[in-house]
Amino acid sequence: MILLSLLKLLASKLVSALGQIGSGSLVEDWDDFLIPYKQAVDELKVKLRGIRAQFLKIDGRSPIEFVTGRVKPVDSIKEKMVRRHISEDRLEEDMEDIAGLRIMCQFVEDIYQVVDLLRKRTDINILEERDYVHNKKPSGYRSYHIIFEYPVQMLSGEKVILAEIQVRTLAMNFWATVEHSLNYKYQGVFPDDLKARLQRSAEAAFKLDEEMSEIRDELQETNQKSSDGSLRKLPDENSHIQ
Repeated sequence: MILLSLLKLLASKLVSALGQIGSGSLVEDWDDFLIPYKQAVDELKVKLRGIRAQFLKIDGRSPIEFVTGRVKPVDSIKEKMVRRHISEDRLEEDMEDIAGLRIMCQFVEDIYQVVDLLRKRTDINILEERDYVHNKKPSGYRSYHIIFEYPVQMLSGEKVILAEIQVRTLAMNFWATVEHSLNYKYQGVFPDDLKARLQRSAEAAFKLDEEMSEIRDELQETNQKSSDGSLRKLPDENSHIQ
């Protein structure tokens, strides 16, 4: 009962704070405010999908499986402002993920190949990297986060915005998507046994990634040996020809 009362009190304070943000808002038109962020997401999705197409044409395989992107909804922006104590006059500088993209990969090794590609790009200025792949969060969450500046060409001139790219495997994305929906539904209040099960499932997903990488490596090694063996046999098969 005490826990329930505390949760209700926190919820009422959150609603009150959100109402204050809405009433005394410095952002007069959220649609206008979000235009450069939407443009950045659209541009970057095209560019990243273009990289995938180039890899497929050259190598027949790409470290990028697919790309998604979104602009954070206004309600989510306001909620995060309250939770992180971000004032509206600091919104553009302090909220890094208003524009967000996700790059999905098949293998863990692909993540770092994609990160290296992003580091070499001249159209983004990387400010911070957070490796949650090998430094997982307490919840079990794994991903590679890149915070960067991106210039958007507006009618009024160039505007540099903050954006975030998350690079993760398909297995990591599946776990993170399910965990996020559960976290949202239950407002982050999980019994200890369920937390432990979520952590174990995250480890199972990572073990799957590791296993798939090992299988791929063994297949590549087998194919290489088979190819080398065929090449060695060719002189023997034609040794009777003078």
